[in-house]
Amino acid sequence: MSTKLTAIIITKNEQERIAECLERVAFADERIVVDNGSTDQTVELATKHGARVISEKEKDFSRLRDVGLRESTGKWVLYIDADEEVSPELQKEIKQVIGLAQPSVYFINRDTYYLGSHWPYQDKVERLFLRSALRGWHGTLHETPLYVGTIGTLTNPLVHRTHRTLEEMVAKTNEWSALEAKLRLDAHHPPVVWWRLI
Repeated sequence: MSTKLTAIIITKNEQERIAECLERVAFADERIVVDNGSTDQTVELATKHGARVISEKEKDFSRLRDVGLRESTGKWVLYIDADEEVSPELQKEIKQVIGLAQPSVYFINRDTYYLGSHWPYQDKVERLFLRSALRGWHGTLHETPLYVGTIGTLTNPLVHRTHRTLEEMVAKTNEWSALEAKLRLDAHHPPVVWWRLI
């Protein structure tokens, strides 16, 4: 039987969420976890829940997404983060559209919960691709996909539960701040002066 859909998840120290995330993409024919150096039980839990785990310690998120793409065998690929949830309604819609010839890339609206509260606005992310249309990813941290073909938008949203606690928010901010600063320096960002802070 051919592989119709591969779900790709990038993780790092997501032992609290990886099991539920994988369960919500159990409808995929193949599930790949690209683990970025977890020191907790993420890898063990992902393996236990049937995912194929690839360990790749890397600061460039585009490269991590490209690793998942390279290892995938599905005709379609779905990218999901460990702090995101695919609802039953979105599952059903994804299964319907991957049977169509067009479009070849889909945006998914995203409902975000920040510190447990619903964010009033949705954002839109490109996450479902006909594998042959996806050329790869660009950008070290805020990565964007490179693709060809027609674009559609799914109706049912993806649920994003980011920063569940203040401790989690501070830890992630600290982890990414040095990389953000380097990206700005490399891009010749103007020096920060006092009036910019205001």
